[in-house]
Amino acid sequence: METIGVLALQGSFAEHIQALRKIAGIKSILVKNADELAMVDRLIIPGGESTTMGKLLNNTGLNIKLRERILSGMPVWGTCAGLILLAKEIEGEESHLAVMDIAVRRNAYGSQLASFEGQGLIPPLSNIPIKMVFIRAPQIIAVGSTAKVLAKYEEKIVAAQQNRMLATAFHPELTEDLSVYNYFLNL
Repeated sequence: METIGVLALQGSFAEHIQALRKIAGIKSILVKNADELAMVDRLIIPGGESTTMGKLLNNTGLNIKLRERILSGMPVWGTCAGLILLAKEIEGEESHLAVMDIAVRRNAYGSQLASFEGQGLIPPLSNIPIKMVFIRAPQIIAVGSTAKVLAKYEEKIVAAQQNRMLATAFHPELTEDLSVYNYFLNL
């Protein structure tokens, strides 16, 4: 049985754990240090505040271990702030883990007050549109040659994949739909 970790330094880690508990045969744990990271087969980096999460990764030294695990092939999924942490390029800022060949714009849809819900189709996941929750969401503004676009919402890229790395600008953990989780678990 695989162990799925959820980075628990800051952000919506509890919501991801709750979603994972709905999937049969999944063991999930919170990851706060290198020892816990070593115990997982896959990792979800939740939404939250990317600058704070980046600082906490650096302060704990977890950034180096996490980057090594991702580059050695561990499947990873970043939602919202997690997407920002994975990106090789952040508009106007230094990158954090810099492992995924995407460029992002933070808070592309506006402030917390501009948060919204929509529906979008992600063909590799489902033939039925899924609910997408955007909270101070980033936008993927460019996808390099090693990554591919999985979904757009109103012509803006909101999901991408590169090998075993998945990034979503929206929050599946805030919906009842588990299709993105199932896709990630099969990467």
